[in-house]
Amino acid sequence: MKKKLLILFLIILLIGFLLPEKVIIPVENASARDWHPETFWYYPWGKSVVHKGIDIFAEEGRPVISADHGLVVFNGELRRGGQVVVVMGPKWHFHYYAHLRSADAGLLSWKSRGEKLGEVGSTGNAAGKPPHLHYSIFTPIPYFWRIDGSPMGWAKMFFLNPIQKMQHSPL
Repeated sequence: MKKKLLILFLIILLIGFLLPEKVIIPVENASARDWHPETFWYYPWGKSVVHKGIDIFAEEGRPVISADHGLVVFNGELRRGGQVVVVMGPKWHFHYYAHLRSADAGLLSWKSRGEKLGEVGSTGNAAGKPPHLHYSIFTPIPYFWRIDGSPMGWAKMFFLNPIQKMQHSPL
């Protein structure tokens, strides 16, 4: 019985890695001009030490869309992130959308690439700042080869650069 469960677990894990990944910009009608190209892993960055994602600036209320297809695993409030949605997508990557004005993503609902998740806002520690979406991609499976000597460089094994993911996605 234990052997069958282990095999089932490995099959499910493998399927997650085999699913194709195509990451798009998660703010409707946004482009690379809407974020600074060097904000991923920017140091120093307040209480979090480094910036583990990118901030995509847009007017308040602009639709935030799912960067890839996946399952909504969190929709709620966090102290720093404000209104947050997390979607688990292909390759077991978790897409983190923060500072939303509102969220339209039901827990455990399936979201297709480009489907609306919420709206750009300035909640959490972005209160009083220009509206933007903080977008991060993280993996629960460590990528040990990504560790380096930069501040918090050990954490790079869990955080992927969203800019690279969006640039390297097939059309």
